[in-house]
Amino acid sequence: MSTPTVRRRGRTRPASPRAWLAAVLAAAVVASGAVATLATTATAAPVNISQGKAASASTAESPDMVGAKAVDGNTSTRWSSTFADAQWLQVDLGSSATIDNVKLSWEAAYGKAFQVQVSSNGTTWTTVATVTNGTGGNQTVSAPGTGRYVRLNLTTRGTGYGYSLWEFQVFGTGGTTPPSTTPKPLPPAPPGADTSVTHHEFQANCVPTHTLPDDPIVFPGQAGASHSHTFMGNRTTNAQTTAASLVAAGTTTSCTVPQDRSAYWFPTLLRNGSQVVSTDEQTIYYKSGILDYRKVQPFPAGLRFVVGNMLATQDEFKNAPGTVEGFECGDTTRSWDIPAAACPVGSKLNIRYQAPSCWDGVNLDSANHKTHMAYPVNGECPTSHPVPVPMIEFKLSWPVDGNLSNVAFSSGRGYSFHYDFFNGWDAPVLKALTEHCINGGLQCNPRGFDLYKPWAGGVLDASFNLIP
Repeated sequence: MSTPTVRRRGRTRPASPRAWLAAVLAAAVVASGAVATLATTATAAPVNISQGKAASASTAESPDMVGAKAVDGNTSTRWSSTFADAQWLQVDLGSSATIDNVKLSWEAAYGKAFQVQVSSNGTTWTTVATVTNGTGGNQTVSAPGTGRYVRLNLTTRGTGYGYSLWEFQVFGTGGTTPPSTTPKPLPPAPPGADTSVTHHEFQANCVPTHTLPDDPIVFPGQAGASHSHTFMGNRTTNAQTTAASLVAAGTTTSCTVPQDRSAYWFPTLLRNGSQVVSTDEQTIYYKSGILDYRKVQPFPAGLRFVVGNMLATQDEFKNAPGTVEGFECGDTTRSWDIPAAACPVGSKLNIRYQAPSCWDGVNLDSANHKTHMAYPVNGECPTSHPVPVPMIEFKLSWPVDGNLSNVAFSSGRGYSFHYDFFNGWDAPVLKALTEHCINGGLQCNPRGFDLYKPWAGGVLDASFNLIP
């Protein structure tokens, strides 16, 4: 069992015996001229290796008190759990590290009993320190161990509230520093301009181009093996499509931005068995799916995934993490199947559905075309999928009205709706749009201009060339 020491803010801790001994030995070695021998045997001093890393928690009291707030280096922000004993907070150090100790800066709601645990895979945990008499304040807990993940496993609260930490610092050596995601600086706002952040997105709008019974993700190379899909974006998409073919010379797109040669597709809508394909431009949002929109990174080349589940029940569709508002038609909203009620003449059937926005950082695809991606938890990417990427949101419409009892998808009932994405963006353009619009907290059109904040500038000029 490890007993935490208590350290108050502003007070300097006396040097440890180990540090004093190291200083004496260093002086003796330098005096003897044996500096080279010392360099080969010295070990690096423990430093804070958790700041800015991917963190997650069992619960969060509010969207502003998620796990990432405990590792952001800001002592005025905090993680706070809901009011229950069994909770956890964990951080992904990026790669294996040697842990020496953890420093905890508690708010008033502290942990009386907890363990510090380490893991190499985020699943199997080893306890390296146990505290049974925590008193809050600033605690240093000796926790020697090795692992990529460090978890604070909280079992008993010290108050009637939850647990609340200003900072959770892991000291040791190793780990991996995440890439910088600093937004591109915006021009100065004119006096009196609205600089509040309400959105973090851009649009990549595309027109449907063709239908085929193909699915190059689920049935690659197998023409005719799928139910009918309606394709948007890359005009060459079929069963033979690959990451290389999407960006091959001469390929074109139906999307607004010529450099977006990605493939987007979804089950074809049928009315009395006949295909219904809209000729209208469909809205595809690229948003931040996490609270800290400044951390979102562009998709890697060739990333592909399936969104939704064609085998879902109506209840599963309703409660899926990607569900937004279900189907809409006229005044009918939040319908979890294609509405049977008559839709007003001239109205359209609409649906919005969001994709997972956390990538495992390794695989461009997976066996079921889903498990390499995950939805955020409490506004953060889970440690199993630590890389936040843009959240795609389809906003689709079809020109059907009147009695919709004879309307369904090629995959089945309305709640079988799903869609696929295969990244074919020009990397510099996607990076520029992600940094300017998503990281920059703007509401952009496809060229990267926020119509409500014209002073912020844009990404692409009228000829779709990158603006220097």
